Amino acid sequence: MSEEAAEAVLSAMREDFGNPSSTHSLGTRARALLEEARRSVARALGAKDKSIYFTSGGTEADNIAVLSSAEHMKRRGRHVITTAIEHEAVLKSMSELERRGFEVEYLKPDRNGHIPAEAFENALREDTILVSAMLVNNETGSVLPIAEVSKMLRRKAPAALLHTDAVQGFLELPFSVKSLGADIISLSAHKIHGPKGVGAIYVREGLRLPPRSFGGGQESDFRPGTEAVPLIAGFGAAVKNGFENMEKDIASTREVKEHLKSTLRLCVPEIVFLGSDDAPHILCISLPGYKSEVLMNWLDARGICVSKGSACKRGRRSHVLGAMGLDDRIIDGALRVSLSSGNTRDEAELFARALKEAKSELYGSLDRRG
Repeated sequence: MSEEAAEAVLSAMREDFGNPSSTHSLGTRARALLEEARRSVARALGAKDKSIYFTSGGTEADNIAVLSSAEHMKRRGRHVITTAIEHEAVLKSMSELERRGFEVEYLKPDRNGHIPAEAFENALREDTILVSAMLVNNETGSVLPIAEVSKMLRRKAPAALLHTDAVQGFLELPFSVKSLGADIISLSAHKIHGPKGVGAIYVREGLRLPPRSFGGGQESDFRPGTEAVPLIAGFGAAVKNGFENMEKDIASTREVKEHLKSTLRLCVPEIVFLGSDDAPHILCISLPGYKSEVLMNWLDARGICVSKGSACKRGRRSHVLGAMGLDDRIIDGALRVSLSSGNTRDEAELFARALKEAKSELYGSLDRRG
């Protein structure tokens, strides 16, 4: 977490620890923190405060977006469009829709992880009620054309809803609710140096989705339950800091990423770069013929933390890289490197040298055989 976020969490726990639904002074102070955080998120999105609802994270936000949208629109039709490279929070929600009798169409990417707006248009039908597509893929960094899809839907299917999982794109790519054009947007705090266990969902003004849970009326009855004020306060602080420094942070992250790529080419010539390389903070690489699990563990023992695909997949083969049609040797040797403005050129060089050393130490005999 950023220092600002950590301080906000601790302060809310120690000082403003009241229930925000209570009317006494402690509750009033907690409510003020809650609404301040809501304003921060809304400002960063260019949205109205009342369009922001706090959740337990991106997964819950995705679940609400998909399931509530389908429930809201089911009288108009039962056809849903998504992509084969979504986070499992969306994919498993889609599986639940299929269990309930909805028809879900999964669009596949090209070998760079791209899915053009034309693919969404070609999949569109009279009974299409929802399109759900992520803004930035969490494994490859490929950016999907959400703004173009939004314009297409307004022309071809104005009644259909558009949801985007923007967890990996928030404060990493400049956008607003107006420029993106989505009806529903999912966010998560821990991707922007906030605490884990908190996120938000933006719902376009005037769109009244049915709730997925029921309780005491919090979050305007849309996501009831006593709000996790310390986590939300930390989220708000992370958003405020990230939004104010977004342009500088994006440039810094992109510069380190480009330096990392050039250094990797020198240290490990056989490396393959996967995906379209759109986002500034995600780099997907592969050493075909090597095992990413072994490389990852070797690097981890030396204090370098990278992933094998999505952190939520827990060791399983990447469905994203599989959907891109990549060879199994490339998929099995893939590593996902996540960067932030806190990373440096020196760290990039350290990683490149460490990967070269790992390859030599772990696979020296393989390298000598050619």
